[in-house]
Amino acid sequence: MDSTARRTALVSGASIAGPVIAYWLGRHGWDVTLVEKAPAIRDGGYPVDIRGPALDVVRRMGLIERLEALHVDTRQSTFLDADGRPVAVIDTGDLVGGVRGRDLEIPRGELAAALHSAVPDGVELIFDDSIETLHDHDGGVDVTFRGGTRRTFDIVVGADGVHSRTRRLAFGPEERYHRHLGWSFAGFSSSNELGLAHESLIWNTPGRMAALYAPGDGDRVFAILGFSSPSPAVHRDPDAQRAVVAEAFAGLGWRTPGLVEAMRAAGDLFYDSVGQIHMPRWSGGRVALVGDAAYAPSFLSGQGTGIALIGAYVLANELAARPSHTEAFEAYESGLRTFVERNQAIADVSRPVLNPATEEELALRDRALRDPSSIPSGNAVRGANDSYVLPDYPAPAL
Repeated sequence: MDSTARRTALVSGASIAGPVIAYWLGRHGWDVTLVEKAPAIRDGGYPVDIRGPALDVVRRMGLIERLEALHVDTRQSTFLDADGRPVAVIDTGDLVGGVRGRDLEIPRGELAAALHSAVPDGVELIFDDSIETLHDHDGGVDVTFRGGTRRTFDIVVGADGVHSRTRRLAFGPEERYHRHLGWSFAGFSSSNELGLAHESLIWNTPGRMAALYAPGDGDRVFAILGFSSPSPAVHRDPDAQRAVVAEAFAGLGWRTPGLVEAMRAAGDLFYDSVGQIHMPRWSGGRVALVGDAAYAPSFLSGQGTGIALIGAYVLANELAARPSHTEAFEAYESGLRTFVERNQAIADVSRPVLNPATEEELALRDRALRDPSSIPSGNAVRGANDSYVLPDYPAPAL
């Protein structure tokens, strides 16, 4: 690659990692195209956590004050038994590994909007389109878009989520890389009938979990119905998805009958299996993956947004600092893989806390909740964050 020419990059996916890559490559003088299959920036969504080194990424982008103003501050989590009686009330930071007064919890749509606001004017934004085909060769990557346009780029970066089309086109079927974690879930918004504010309720019986999450004090809450499942979710039809969830919660107590009815009526239902992406390599040829497309840790880790921000920052700056994409991709992976694997391991620790599969697991979890210092998920998150220091790179020329 001619290092004196303006290099070109296509970034697929404009949610979290995509705008971060576009920001840094654009500031380093690259010609960047950011393509997103949705017709606009996606708003809404549950709050996400930004901790440790991920905070340094948004700070270096000049966004920290804006994001601090959006912090929603979930303060406590109440765990309930099968009859809806409290088992324990704990500081949410002990559960998710947050540090009050330092880490941030931001509505996902607000974070996406903030990241987009920072993207340099010279970055080309294409909405309501996506990559249809890729042809990777010595001179670049030939791309055909769904809308019919054909173009060639020096590199392509897939930042398009756990079900990444870029990954499928460049590296093969998702089944090669997907690790199912043993349960599925439905997420949706519901009315705040209990008047919850800055808190969550988590109800369990073995293999079933219902949660209500109120990051603020509004009239809506986020609801999750999770259940053990031996294989990944395969239903794409929303009515079939609703039927599967309703069957999993049939005959159960507490407020689950009402939540099932709320799920049936919800216009924002999100249904999926809980899983991770494990790849032997995050790049090949001139195509690289970042965030959930490369190494989704699952929402059980609470770290998906953080490692996406960090991965995007490191990948973009390595591309700007190295003379070739090959060296940059190698440095990106060698510098981050251990950190990513530590974050993925959090899911195996968190699953028995959030969704115990057996009576024995449930009893062990309840005993652990009575001593917050022993909650394994929070300790695992803190350990992962403390294991990595965000690298410094030369300041952008622009």
